[in-house]
Amino acid sequence: MIKHWIMKEKEETAILLRNVPAAVVSLFVVSVICMNLLANKTLVQNYWIALDGGILISWLSFMCMNIITKYFGPKASNQIAILASAINVLTCLIFYIASIIPSHADDYTAFDSIFGGTWFILLGSTIAFLASAVINNFMNWTIGKAFRENPDGKLAFATQTYVSTFVGQFMDNFIFSIIVFVFFAPVFWDGFHWTILQCGTCALTGAVAEVIMAVGFAPFGYRILMRWKEQNVGAEYLAHIKECR
Repeated sequence: MIKHWIMKEKEETAILLRNVPAAVVSLFVVSVICMNLLANKTLVQNYWIALDGGILISWLSFMCMNIITKYFGPKASNQIAILASAINVLTCLIFYIASIIPSHADDYTAFDSIFGGTWFILLGSTIAFLASAVINNFMNWTIGKAFRENPDGKLAFATQTYVSTFVGQFMDNFIFSIIVFVFFAPVFWDGFHWTILQCGTCALTGAVAEVIMAVGFAPFGYRILMRWKEQNVGAEYLAHIKECR
């Protein structure tokens, strides 16, 4: 039974990867990797808001997920998110190995500090991203079901994108903050920590900032979606899913 399910999922994933345009998958994976790197720099920080460099690229991750969810369904988007997370973990491992290899050619302290990373930050970001991806994708799909008269219209796409992105980004920021700054930071960073209120406030302000970014780039996502429909992209996968229902 389990073996049959694994083989079925493996086959379905292989079909999905053949059908989702490579450019979107590539941008998605690159954005996830860049989020971790850019998060090393804090752009804004005060009592009620904290934004790191990841905000400059995280909108792209959620836009890719929203497009894939809208066209292929939430399960497909979740599978791509898992793939992106796995590649990110592998990339971080390679970065870490590079950072611990000694070199006397120059002073690589800054390089090693950035690319070496911190294990509990990687753990927190991975858990937070996967959880928020599932929440974002299923919320996006559920909201889309409410637009029965014109499910492919601009209003439907905008509503799905903005609402799911806000909730997904809030959960991403909140879960990450709780794991890193409430549980691990006090142990490994000499007592430094955030309160639950600070985590919630920063998650909220971060989510608002992310939605503002999404508003500016959502029209591009909608054009891509319409182009896919015109070109009948992913016909093999969509037919396969229809057969399995």
